[in-house]
Amino acid sequence: MSWDTREEDKKESLETWDNGVSDKGKVTQPSTLSPHLLLRSSSTPTALTTMTPDNSAVALTTATPSSQPATPPSRQGIMRCVVITALGLIVLVGLVVLVFWLVLRPKPLEYTIDDAHIRGFNITAHALNGVFDIRLRSYNHNTRFSVYYDAMEVTVWYGEQTVAISKVAPFYQPRHYVQTITVSATAQSTPLLRPVEKNLRHNESAGVVELEVRARARIRFAVGAVKKHYKLKAYCAPVVMHYSPSSHFDRVYCTSATLMSI
Repeated sequence: MSWDTREEDKKESLETWDNGVSDKGKVTQPSTLSPHLLLRSSSTPTALTTMTPDNSAVALTTATPSSQPATPPSRQGIMRCVVITALGLIVLVGLVVLVFWLVLRPKPLEYTIDDAHIRGFNITAHALNGVFDIRLRSYNHNTRFSVYYDAMEVTVWYGEQTVAISKVAPFYQPRHYVQTITVSATAQSTPLLRPVEKNLRHNESAGVVELEVRARARIRFAVGAVKKHYKLKAYCAPVVMHYSPSSHFDRVYCTSATLMSI
């Protein structure tokens, strides 16, 4: 081999070495990926790799968002929330009313009988006919509560038998007010027990008779827009009635009217 040929081979070797050295400072660009290689499942992130200037590989992870839309709340879940909210409001209002009522507890009503007598008294064929005129007085000592009487019944008793009855029309009693209630309890062919008949005939000859008067009512105590329902019971005894109108009558104080919440 001639001297010239060896020199040319040497130059080619040096050029090849220089090209290799200069390529080390370049950043290798990632090759373009085909679109079908980038497709992944919606739940699997996509990983891409690039080269840094020092030729070290770095993995870039890109999370692909889910393609499924958010599930709207079910109708059953909405109804459950509505029911729970409504029950909560009802309980809250009930507690407020209860506390309010306990603070402003109504006082019992007070009843008296200011007058009573019998007219048209007659016993025929073991049956009673007659009218018992009674004047009741109701005292409402409450300064905050008024009273609505939705229904009222007054009965006259002799021993353990009811001998006359009267219904009272609904009425309103203002707060801190005295209400007079006049009733005419009627006995119309009321069958009598033998002992009751015997005693009533004996009392008729004496001109007076001792009876018991009972009052029952459905009432509402009201303060503002708040109303509370009660059953009222009052017992008045002994009520000495004359068989004819009399100018003298001793007032009878009834037991404190019993209130039962309903």
